[in-house]
Amino acid sequence: MPTKIDPVSIESVKSFWDSQPLFTGESYHGAGTKEFFEDHTKTYLEDVFPGLIDERFFPRSKELSVLDLGCGIGFWTEQFCKRDYKSVTGADLSLRSLELARERIGMAGLKANFRNENAELLSFADASFDHVNCLGVVHHTPHPERAVAEIARVLKPGASATISVYYRNILLRNFSKLKGVFLLLSKFGVGLKGRGRETMLAENAESEIVRLYDGSDNPLGIAYSRSEFEVILKQHYKVEEVFYHFFPKRALWHDMPRSLHRLLDQKLLFMICFRLKKL
Repeated sequence: MPTKIDPVSIESVKSFWDSQPLFTGESYHGAGTKEFFEDHTKTYLEDVFPGLIDERFFPRSKELSVLDLGCGIGFWTEQFCKRDYKSVTGADLSLRSLELARERIGMAGLKANFRNENAELLSFADASFDHVNCLGVVHHTPHPERAVAEIARVLKPGASATISVYYRNILLRNFSKLKGVFLLLSKFGVGLKGRGRETMLAENAESEIVRLYDGSDNPLGIAYSRSEFEVILKQHYKVEEVFYHFFPKRALWHDMPRSLHRLLDQKLLFMICFRLKKL
């Protein structure tokens, strides 16, 4: 099961993401500049995905109202807008993140709606959306089961969702045995830069490495196995497909061939993705 952690308030989660929106502290460019957003997109395309976005994240029909829940600074909101879905709404707990997302969409010449929302208690009416995109969000909220239930509530009957969370992969599952290897890698400079994460691999607990991925001040981050998260999903959804992604090559001290990155993205991944249909 996921490592138990001390209770965290939704207010502390909001405070962190307001003070440190996604990708701030990682780019040389100022948050909100065109170069900042371009840098973020490039990092997604070359780090989260080894060159290309997996199209399984996007429903085939374009006549859909889409909610990008936990939109952060708007990467996925922009991608849905570019694919011409009927309507796109970005929602996030962090007001500062929403400001940046609005700026990003405006700079791209696109249109989206934006709402300040708590994923655990959405203000949308029942059956408001045809599709909910919620990637890398639920593992940051204090009550993930509430967020999963709220996503189902705002979906129309039989509608779809894509939810992803941090994956408790073979490295994390065997952390106690590999602790010395993690420490050695840290001494050789392996790890993520910025946001106070430089020594994250020197931590003594798996849960701390997961939490520190988003920054030293991040109050909450949890990694799940497939079965652990399916327990949360099964009351509300039929799981139509499970797929995996994300080997963060920028954590290494040098670049790697794209062929190797694709292999690691398939074999040593850190994100588990569920394509779902509401029951």
